[in-house]
Amino acid sequence: MNNQKRTAFRFILLLGIVSFFGDITYEAGRSVTGPYLAILGASAGIVGLVAGLGEFIGYALRMVSGYFADRTRSYWLLTIVGYALIASIPLMAVAGHWEIAAVFLVMERMGKAIRTPARDTILSHATKQVGRGFGFGVHEAIDQFGAIIGPLIFSAVFLLTGGYREGFAILWIPAVLTLVTLLIAKSKVPSPEKFETGGIQQKTEGGKVLSGTFWFYTLFIFLSVAGFANFQLIAYHLKVKEIVSDLRIPIFYAIAMGVDAIVALIIGKTYDKIGFTSLITIPILTLPIPFLAFSHNYSFVIISIVLWGAVMGIHETIMRAAIADIVPIERRGTAYGIFNTVYGISWFLGSVIIGFLYDISMNFIFFFVVFMEIISVFVFFMLRRKK
Repeated sequence: MNNQKRTAFRFILLLGIVSFFGDITYEAGRSVTGPYLAILGASAGIVGLVAGLGEFIGYALRMVSGYFADRTRSYWLLTIVGYALIASIPLMAVAGHWEIAAVFLVMERMGKAIRTPARDTILSHATKQVGRGFGFGVHEAIDQFGAIIGPLIFSAVFLLTGGYREGFAILWIPAVLTLVTLLIAKSKVPSPEKFETGGIQQKTEGGKVLSGTFWFYTLFIFLSVAGFANFQLIAYHLKVKEIVSDLRIPIFYAIAMGVDAIVALIIGKTYDKIGFTSLITIPILTLPIPFLAFSHNYSFVIISIVLWGAVMGIHETIMRAAIADIVPIERRGTAYGIFNTVYGISWFLGSVIIGFLYDISMNFIFFFVVFMEIISVFVFFMLRRKK
């Protein structure tokens, strides 16, 4: 491993540690959002709406932040500001009504919207040195260790005090460590674009134009993500149907995050070997999740949690890696913004639809998911021909 590749790998590890502390903070909160909102008086439809709205805003704003990042080249500034808003999660401890909790949840998602295109652009430069899939996979794996620890913090709090507010208050510690580590990373590599100074080996149609491949890819993501049930609604189901206790819900989320970390490394290496073909795993693994997650069978629920974590690992790894491989470096922040916006719109619509269908009939949920995933498969093969 040459010096530049070694430096790039160490930088990826450092950014992974930033995400590690960040995930301890906000994934801990996300693991109990459904039950917490239910305690504060929210219905299933409201939980789906709040979760979907948060994801929508958190992704829709990425189009603006990504474009702004490319125009100003202020990648580090946007990353720092975005991570600072993670403080919204510890503030959940003072929320006395579901409306207040919803505001804090949306604020955190806004922070993620601000930082993600800029951070992923920074990360994409370093992954050029070690392999796109592998680099994003390593980052995601470290990230998910934090996502495992976060929910377990709530489980520990439940064992000791049984309170949600105490759990949220403890999250001030990782929130502060997130910013400290990020500033260290910036001081180590203030100009990460130097990792990619030799140009970019593209499969695109022009230097500064987003290719047709990119738009087909984005359509595929929109369709496949729409049928992906969010964990908040799954957790809501587990609580209101009394399938598992409050104590076990964050543990289930931790299991999903552990699966996410393992799958991220595997799918990342797979992507580097076979490329876009690996994307077919997204609809294949997404399709059975609602059938299992919204059942009353404990074993089926466990399987759905494993599948949910696997799909998340694929989303967070090769979805991002593919963007870096098909988009010119000059438009990468914009492309990440557009991609994430479409992802968020899809998750918002899917979450709202699945949430309200939950109150009507499970059969409607199953039909909706099957329909979306089958169409996404057809678009996938169109994407393959385009490539």
